[in-house]
Amino acid sequence: MTIPYLLAFVLLITAFFWNLIKHKGVQYKWTHPLFGIGTLVFWASLGYHLYAYVLRWVASGRAPLSNGYESLIFIALATAVAGVVFEFGQKRGSASAISALLTMVILSVAMLSTFDPEIGPLVPVLASYWLNIHVTVITGSYGFLGLGSLLGGLILILHLLKGPGKTHIKASIKSLDKLQFNVLVVGLGLLSVGTLLGGVWANESWGRYWGWDPKETWSLVTILVYAIAIHFRWLPGMNRPWVMASASFASIASVVMTYFGVNYFLSGLHSYGGGVAMAIPTWVYVAPAIMLCLIVVAYIFDKAKSWYQ
Repeated sequence: MTIPYLLAFVLLITAFFWNLIKHKGVQYKWTHPLFGIGTLVFWASLGYHLYAYVLRWVASGRAPLSNGYESLIFIALATAVAGVVFEFGQKRGSASAISALLTMVILSVAMLSTFDPEIGPLVPVLASYWLNIHVTVITGSYGFLGLGSLLGGLILILHLLKGPGKTHIKASIKSLDKLQFNVLVVGLGLLSVGTLLGGVWANESWGRYWGWDPKETWSLVTILVYAIAIHFRWLPGMNRPWVMASASFASIASVVMTYFGVNYFLSGLHSYGGGVAMAIPTWVYVAPAIMLCLIVVAYIFDKAKSWYQ
């Protein structure tokens, strides 16, 4: 399933930059060969992904949301759906391309040996209708927030192309900045609602709405992180594409900690690791370093160059 998404990403990101260079970033028509084929491949990948998810649902007799593997499959599905939805407003290939890339990465992570794909019985606390409601909403938000993060990375990359006469790139950055903001608002809204619904479920299961469990705490931290990032929009001097892109790009670290860190490295009611210490993977150190480098280099280019002569 990852190969079709990879193909869709290659076609759509090529269409995005080709359009940016040759046609100054105007909207595509659905009939354009490169954009149209890339979109069809992406939609077909999503259709097959959804079909496979429904088959697992039928085979297990419940919503596939009970463990790390199943939640990753759903997050990937939500990411792909987000790409389809937001591409209708863009029609430049950016939303679909980034969505296809992130979906492929999430599915690749799900196939690691850390995650067991076997269908097993639900533990008693998960045998509730709240599993479908709470987990669907809160993990779905991760897909939107991840998409917003990679869109921020694309905006930072476009900053490296800044130069006199390249006003079409400036216009593309502004368009992506607006798209990124809308994606983050949806993601933050879903995360906030999902956290509140989790409190209701916790009261039914454990007799309290909030207990500062590591998962609950980090969900709150992530809400605050993204609330701050979004509110840069209304702060004088901070309402710049570089600021929003950097904040969105870096904030995904909080989502990763909420999902992976809490589940596998901390002990709590939501932990999959059961408090057993796990080795910290190398990418935890490498990825932030690369992200920081891109943010800094984009800042230097943004300050050193001008869009005009």
